[in-house]
Amino acid sequence: MKLLHVMVSLNPIFGGQPEVVKQLVESLSELGHQSEIVTLDDFAYQFPEKNQTTIYSLAPSYGKYHLNFKLVEWLAHNAKNFDCVICHGIWQFQSYGTWLASRIGHFPFFVYVHGALDPWFKYTYPLKHLKKWFYWPWAEYFVLKNATGVLFTSEGEKNQAAKSFELYKVNGMVVNIGIKAPVVDPTHVKQVFLKAFPELEGKQSLLFMGRIHPIKGCDYLIRVFSEFALLNQKLHLVMAGPDVIGWKTELINLANKLKIADRITWTGMLENEEKWGALTNADCVVLPSHTENFGMVVAEALACRTPVLISNKVNIWKDIANEQAGFVADDTVEGLRDSFQKWSSLDQLGKKDMKENAYRCFAQHFEIKANSRKLINEIQTEIFKCQKTLKKR
Repeated sequence: MKLLHVMVSLNPIFGGQPEVVKQLVESLSELGHQSEIVTLDDFAYQFPEKNQTTIYSLAPSYGKYHLNFKLVEWLAHNAKNFDCVICHGIWQFQSYGTWLASRIGHFPFFVYVHGALDPWFKYTYPLKHLKKWFYWPWAEYFVLKNATGVLFTSEGEKNQAAKSFELYKVNGMVVNIGIKAPVVDPTHVKQVFLKAFPELEGKQSLLFMGRIHPIKGCDYLIRVFSEFALLNQKLHLVMAGPDVIGWKTELINLANKLKIADRITWTGMLENEEKWGALTNADCVVLPSHTENFGMVVAEALACRTPVLISNKVNIWKDIANEQAGFVADDTVEGLRDSFQKWSSLDQLGKKDMKENAYRCFAQHFEIKANSRKLINEIQTEIFKCQKTLKKR
């Protein structure tokens, strides 16, 4: 198949979406499918050269909404050159623009919502949700209703999405995303990471990797870590990720207040060998998010045989619990404390077993090639259904 991916941006600072597309494009290429990408900005992301991925930039776009009517014209003219269009994300112009273009060009399109319909936003930010509600009935509702398929990364995400708006009708499809197991020398990447952050040598590292944002539960993590740091002098917390809203200063102040600022290393965003080194070096990865449609870093940790402590708001938590690849609890201070306690109580044999469980969990649920095959099968099935319906008309 020849697929077109529509995105706001490929800039990795926007979180998981760019990494998902990067991994997906590479995996589809290995399966013999061709992908091209159109973005609303001009950020140059380096895809693996062997894929020779064509990237079209329609920059500039305007405002936080990334308004860009060039997308409508471009898709209406070019979408016919592809077997289908996959739009990544909603609430910005790429989804509405894709739908408008489909009304003109009559092409099949799918929407990956990437967790953007989680009802957590509805209850946590009611004013923002009200603003979205005024937008929903005349825009995103029709986008998702008329999409050939709406792609969710888990049954949990699919079920939660239906709770955000009363006016809701989609052809929901569950297709796990995943990653390719890293082709790196664990010893080498670990040395690269420790060379960059030598204060971590000989420490028991707990790793948070993601955006520094309230949605990720970073403040809960620092509070609970402070309790266990007093009991274990080797314990060290690594906070790896971009400070996208300027929250880091407040978190550092919290760490100072709790007298554990010197037990936390802030690395900023990590990429390539340093990123895999951090994941390999960690005793466990902690993601206490209040909402998470998938949690790419969870799959990455499992691929490195690193157990995870996650909240039950990370929508793949059941796989983690069933495979005993880590500990799962509520997205509260008490829940996270319970997971810390269980992990701390493991002996060396227990931790070794959990490492093996982690990799088995990755291989069975989050290896991207198997999931990519399923995605293609689901897309082909839905397109065939649409063509069959059109012929009857």
